[in-house]
Amino acid sequence: MDKLVIATRVSDLALWQAYHIKDRIETSYPEITVELNKIVSNGDKILDKPLALIGGKGHFTKELEDEMLAGNADIAVHSLKDVPTYIPEGLELVAVTQRQDQSDVFLSHKYNSLEDLPQGAVVGTTSLRRRMQLLQKRPDLKVKDLRGNVNTRLRKLGEGQYDAIILAWVGLHRLDLLKDVPYTDKLSLDMMIPPMGQAALGIEIVQGNDKIKEIAESLKDLDTFICTQIERDFISKIGAGCSAPVACNAVKNGDEITFRVMLGFPDGTNVMQEKIVKNVNDSKNLGLELADKMIANGALELLKNAEKIAFKDEMPQRL
Repeated sequence: MDKLVIATRVSDLALWQAYHIKDRIETSYPEITVELNKIVSNGDKILDKPLALIGGKGHFTKELEDEMLAGNADIAVHSLKDVPTYIPEGLELVAVTQRQDQSDVFLSHKYNSLEDLPQGAVVGTTSLRRRMQLLQKRPDLKVKDLRGNVNTRLRKLGEGQYDAIILAWVGLHRLDLLKDVPYTDKLSLDMMIPPMGQAALGIEIVQGNDKIKEIAESLKDLDTFICTQIERDFISKIGAGCSAPVACNAVKNGDEITFRVMLGFPDGTNVMQEKIVKNVNDSKNLGLELADKMIANGALELLKNAEKIAFKDEMPQRL
């Protein structure tokens, strides 16, 4: 083959990711020309409704998958956190790239850190996961919905609509936007547990082409694949959807895997939380095992009740 087509969303961050993968493929396979098939997904177009009400996170990936199944693209580059645990027939999630920093980051034009926010301060986030963790620690805060692309969210912060906002550090780093905010404070993984797959890219391909699979597998990082598979196993087993406040993160450090999970109500109450450290050789089924443990302790009923209140008018949407 002499040409490969990547399906990508058209947001600034998605294009950064797609061009990053394009460069890596062309460096490793100089005989192949890589082109981008740029697609506006429903998740990018519909900004006034909760994602769960328009089909959930799959709306960031479905159009790209449709293009591959229609023969208009060979691979798709996704933010792994946007990839549902179910992959359509005919497609395969082959590789996960090396993960960067998974942390969320506090951003403000007024205050140095989350601890410095005064009582009743307004914090912007689209995420029920972040809302749950913020209000568990600071029930005095007012959490306000925040949608739009990264630049739109930063503009709203600068206009004073929020005292602070919380975003993923990696996207701001990749787009070199951290320098534009006076006060930034990276949050520890114990302070703010990320979502499944944060800061990794998922490479999805059309099944049946050995050369494309070889190219995709050349992008794979084994440690990241191990950690994100634990996270995806947990989410798949526990059945957490877009309207469920769930945090889930595995980190490999030497021979150990640290796995943090948290779920509860969006208002920071009724929280279940676990942190387990295991040898990497014993971690293959860690996600499934921890899901079973939490299910036995009532997690499914808790999530069912959490989802009932997730989209009341005052609640932001999970992203």
